[in-house]
Parts: sequence; structure tokens; C-alpha cells
Amino acid sequence: MRPRVRFKQEIFDVVCDRLASGESLRTICSSDDMPPPATFLGWVDSDEKLAEQYTRARELQADAIFDEVIDIADDARNDWMEKNGADDVGYQLNGENVRRSQIRIDARKWMAGKLRPKKYGEKTTTEITGPGGGPIEIVARRAIPDEIDEQRLRAIEAALRLALAPPEGDA
Repeated sequence: MRPRVRFKQEIFDVVCDRLASGESLRTICSSDDMPPPATFLGWVDSDEKLAEQYTRARELQADAIFDEVIDIADDARNDWMEKNGADDVGYQLNGENVRRSQIRIDARKWMAGKLRPKKYGEKTTTEITGPGGGPIEIVARRAIPDEIDEQRLRAIEAALRLALAPPEGDA
């Protein structure tokens, strides 16, 4: 077991810089000179300014991870294999390498979307329509019986007549 690493701003800054460049917290904290992930996250929880610095590093990490998507997609090395058989002259697609690249791209897109959902997350919209795609029909129903509504309406009308009537003696 590694000895406990005491908080030093320099160490915290290095971890945040490496996060911002796209490395994972687990990879960074696997070095003997770095704190374990739980210790680092304890530091984050203990101070608001450290939490802000960490949050910003994670946002930059999402950008770095998303930038890797283009690099992976553009890297066609090993996508084709040369055939060496007597009757097999030419090249064939290396499906395993192409699939691995797609998995790497999908993983990075997913991670970027989790780290910065407003920027890289899936945009979803919800549209509500009525039957057959038509407009929604809104039906209002009374929750109280009609006779109570009529009684209330008469009371309001009487109160308004009294309120708007000229004072006695002004007529």
C-alpha cells in the first residue's frame, strides 16, 4: 500500500492538468507519486475552489476526449491487410481494426457527453400530438357541481353591485 499523500497545490494542479489533457483519473493516480483517486476526490470535496478547478479540468477533459474522435476516425493505419496467399493477391479490410476504432470513437463520444452534456450530449426533443398526428384536443371538465358554481357566481355579482354602487345619499 502506498503511503498517504498530503495535500499540495502543485500535485493537485498536475492532476487537473493531466485530466484536462484527456487522461483518466485512474491512470493519473496509478503513479506512485500521485494520491489515490479517493484521496484526490476527498481534496475536491473539502474546498470549493478546488472543486471549481476540478470541474473546469473535467470540462477541458471532455474537449480533449472529443478532439481524439477526429484523430481516431482519420487514422486508417491497419484498416487494410495485405493478402499473402498464392491465389489471394491484394488487400482485404481488417474488420477487427475498424470495429475497434468505432468502439473507441463511441466510448469517447459517450464520455464527452457525460462530462459536458450541454455541449456534447445527445439532443432530444419531445413532440406530443393527438390521434393520427393531429392536434391535441383539450377538454375542460368541471370538478364541482353546476349549482355550486351558479351560487358562487350570484354571490360575486351581488358583491360587485354593492362595491360599485354609489354611496347612499349621492343618488
